[in-house]
Amino acid sequence: MARLWTFVVTGIAVFMVTMDNLVVTNALPVIRVELNTGLEGLEWTVNAYTLTFAVFLLTAAALGDRFGRRRLLAIGLAVFTLASAAAALSPDIGTLVAARAVQGLGGAMVMPLTLTILADAVPPEKRGTALGIWGAMSGLGVGLGPVIGGAVVDQGSWQWIFWINVPVGLVLLPLVALLRESRGGAGRLDPLGVGLATVALFGLVFGLVRGGEHGWTSGPVLTSLVAGGVLLMVFLWWQARAPHPMVPLTLFRGRGVASRGFAIANGVAFVMAFGMFGAVFVGAQFLQTVQGYSPLEAGVRTLPWTAVPALAAPVSGILADRIGARWVLALSLALQAAGIGALGAIARPDVPYGELVLPFVLAGLGMGLFFAPIARVTLGFAPRGYEGVASGTSNTLRQLGTVLGVAVLGVVFSTVGGYADGQRFTDGMRAAELVGAVILAAGAVLATFLPATGEAVEDTPVPAVAKPLAAVAAD
Repeated sequence: MARLWTFVVTGIAVFMVTMDNLVVTNALPVIRVELNTGLEGLEWTVNAYTLTFAVFLLTAAALGDRFGRRRLLAIGLAVFTLASAAAALSPDIGTLVAARAVQGLGGAMVMPLTLTILADAVPPEKRGTALGIWGAMSGLGVGLGPVIGGAVVDQGSWQWIFWINVPVGLVLLPLVALLRESRGGAGRLDPLGVGLATVALFGLVFGLVRGGEHGWTSGPVLTSLVAGGVLLMVFLWWQARAPHPMVPLTLFRGRGVASRGFAIANGVAFVMAFGMFGAVFVGAQFLQTVQGYSPLEAGVRTLPWTAVPALAAPVSGILADRIGARWVLALSLALQAAGIGALGAIARPDVPYGELVLPFVLAGLGMGLFFAPIARVTLGFAPRGYEGVASGTSNTLRQLGTVLGVAVLGVVFSTVGGYADGQRFTDGMRAAELVGAVILAAGAVLATFLPATGEAVEDTPVPAVAKPLAAVAAD
């Protein structure tokens, strides 16, 4: 019974926080009008969530390892629920962006802990099935976010895409008490690393978001980009020297198979998020902004894209067992590249909906095949006892990929097109989708270089992120 509750609570929680990555996509055209904002405001509506999500994932994982994963999961759910209510009550774009940032903080506590709590609750021989279920719920959250958002906005208002989180969070909070408490080996914090990463990434994203409108050589934009780049280098320098780094670089730069596999797996996760979610940010607005569909009508018409992951995700783990996780990942990225590339190639203001179905299906199938295998190889290449750090690192890089993908493909969109009319929007969308497809295709090639197995972790040095667990507990 305890294991059943673990599946229920972690599955619903990961669905909720991953859904909020993209639940706003079909509400963006409405938010743009009702809150009187432009592309910059829309980008921050998405990126405020994913940026704080990315930056605080590893800190949340470390806090969970040290003070208890169940405890931190409960705190994260409470923060996420309260921030959702604040987002729903936002009177302007600035308040909405701030609430989304706090939402991301709560999501950062929930996401990695659901995975490590689930992995701890099941025996090793059943972990593949458990990760498949977790991946299915994560994929469902990502895939159904746009259609849920569209349905809610059409039947009520954009505020309800945030209100729906509140009752779910209130129901989950008491159920967390039924989970088994667990801790891990990585319980030390890196406050300087968190600060450097936060400021560096904010600077880069701020510059990218504002560059298209204000000019790449304008003082604030150039200063932001240069400062962000310099601080990112300082962050990496510090991570190589910190006694308890936020991102243990030893996981990536070892000489053995496991370190190489971990580095490639995280590169694949970053590239997938960059290409796919950057393309989704632009493409999801097309059906409403250009073709005039309502949010619900647009959401229903994207079902071939959003429903297919729900069908593909449960079998991705079985497929990985038969042909190998690297080939499933390569296939998933190739399908996403084909779908996004075809969408860009055929895009025009009056394109018949029937021509969009096949690209939607290909992209959705690729997404559904991705999440369970990437979770498997990430944990498989991590040292035993450091699954929390590995999960947090992988999710951090994936969220950073989303942030930079939205920012960079947003720049491509605004440079080539814009919101002036349907043709201008389509021109920008076509360019952004094709760039996203090229990036996803590169990710498919990268995935083929993954080692054939994720079991050889003995050659990975234990990262210097914590004292041994017994010493941590003694503190």
